Order: sequence, then structure tokens, then C-alpha cells
Amino acid sequence: MNLDDIKIEKELKIIFMGTPEFSVPILEELIKNYKVRAVVTQPDKIVGRDKMVSMSPIKKLASENTILTLQPEKINNATAEILLLEPDLIITCAYGQILPNEILKYPKYGCINVHASLLPKLRGGAPIHRAIMNGYKKTGITIMYMNSKMDEGDIITQSEVEISDTETASSLHDKLSILGAKLLMETLPSILNGTNSRTVQDDSKATYGFIIKREDEKINFNKTKREIYNQIRGLNSWPGCYCICDDKILKVWESYTTENYFPNKFNGEITNIYKDGFGVKVENGEIVFTKVQPEGKGIMSAIDFVNGLSNKGNVVGKVLE
Repeated sequence: MNLDDIKIEKELKIIFMGTPEFSVPILEELIKNYKVRAVVTQPDKIVGRDKMVSMSPIKKLASENTILTLQPEKINNATAEILLLEPDLIITCAYGQILPNEILKYPKYGCINVHASLLPKLRGGAPIHRAIMNGYKKTGITIMYMNSKMDEGDIITQSEVEISDTETASSLHDKLSILGAKLLMETLPSILNGTNSRTVQDDSKATYGFIIKREDEKINFNKTKREIYNQIRGLNSWPGCYCICDDKILKVWESYTTENYFPNKFNGEITNIYKDGFGVKVENGEIVFTKVQPEGKGIMSAIDFVNGLSNKGNVVGKVLE
């Protein structure tokens, strides 16, 4: 790449679209290396009893760098405003809306998305959670061209990471966020000079990482210990999974499995109190909860939770729902 090429890249008019913390390292790298003409992010939210205004992490970063910020409820309503900015390239990451065709077709260099999976696996809005919940051994980042469908555009580049047996959605989120920024910076020069590859996705290999719903958070003790263990890791640190104990919600944040088996106990029945937690009978054995959160309280060790129960002596044999 010569100096003229670098000058052209510096003058590029880029619009970035994103919302959550995951997108922040990507926007940071774009600000360092290119001209970001505007940012598009989700509208501010009103949160808490005091009805405080909460802006997205991307809006905060854009404001700190005096970058124009657009926050349409629906991206279709901002089409004209976006096109008036004459973007050469649009980059999205976890923005949350599918772009209309008028926007997709406008930029000279296209509309590029940074997606947190190895497409065509885990298309959708929760690929990080689902990778762990589904028991995947690896995942990664895909840089792709966008089209009018959900994560079905042509693949430009990919980079993978291993998923360890102790990985949580929180730790994997942080790894992939940094990897996404790195891979995008490595990929952009080839996009700008037209030397990048472009691979059509194989729809027959597609899986989906749909947004987490409330029913995904409920522990089903009729499932295997590995399925429940993966669910707990995959929903840590948001939104968490839960069961019902004494008619109250008990969130479960950390656990491990054992080789114990209790054929004469019910699924969901508390089996033992250990030094670091309490065991629960599941379909094919036992899972031990080590960190929990009773309804209306903070996260605590499972032993502290047991010690705080009024009927502590009758914990073993109690059935969780």
C-alpha cells in the first residue's frame, strides 16, 4: 500500500452502526484509523425508579469523540438522513436492525457486518450465549457483506477461538469483542482495494443463535447435567438462569458436575451439601450449584444461601422446580 492509498483511506466517509459494549473496541479502532462521519445506535432508554436516561455504550464513545450520532427508533425512518451523509462504507456490529435496501445499495464499498460466530453457524442476535449453551467447542468472528436477510450475506474473512470447558458468555464476549476489532482492521484494506475474497454461505449448514427469551433461562432438571452446566455458563453474566426454591426465584451463576448418580431421587431434588455448594439430581446424575442469587438479594456462595435458610436441617430432599 502506497501513500496515496493511505490518503484515500483516511478520507473515507464511514458510518458505524452498533449499540452494546461488544461494539466499542471496533468503533475505537475505526476512530483511530479512519474518518467516522456518523454513528447510528439505538435510542436512549429510561431505566430505574428514578427514570434516569441511559445512553448506549456506542453513543457514549461517539459523544466523547464529537461524532454525529443518529438514534432512530426504526432505521427505515432515517434512510434519507443517512444517505445525505454520502457514506463510502457502512460497518455494523450488534446494531439490532436489518438495513433497508436503499441503504445497503448506496456505499461504494458496501455494508459490512462484524458477527460473533463462524457463519453460517449461529445466525441471529445471541450467538455468544448459544455457542456455549449448545456445547460448541469453538466459535469466532465473521466479517461479511450484508444483505436484506439475517446474517446471510457473503463471508469475507473469519477467525476462530476455542471455547474452554469453563468459558462463560461474559468471558467469551470479551474475547470476541477484541478479536472482532482486530479482524476488521486486518480485513478493511483488502475491501478497499478490491482484493478481498467473497464466499457465499452454505445454507444447508446454517444454525441459529436466536435472542434469549425468558423460557431459555428456566432450568429443566429433566435435562442432562452437561446441558444444564452449559446453560448456566452460557447465561453468565446476563441474563442468568434460574429455578424455583420455596416458591421464590433462585438464580444460579456457577456450578460443576459430578459422577454421582441417585436412581432413587427425583430430578430437581437436593442430594447433598458439600463444602462448596449443594448437589441437585438431574436426568443423568448430579450438578452442584456453587454460586446463587436468591430473589431480592445479591449473588452469594451456595453455602451461604443454605446457611441462611430457616429450615436448614431439611435442605437435603428438598425439590427445586
